[in-house]
Amino acid sequence: MSSVTSSWRERRQAARTRRAIDKALARTSSPAMRDELLVLANSGPFNLR
Repeated sequence: MSSVTSSWRERRQAARTRRAIDKALARTSSPAMRDELLVLANSGPFNLR
């Protein structure tokens, strides 16, 4: 049961982080910052798409 809870928490945190990255992408006006955010979004546990 704890592994299910742990997995759920990890997925929830990753989704929360992904939403924050999406909001930051929508607000940025700098192409360099957008590129940095896209690299972050497409790496590690944030890559949900």
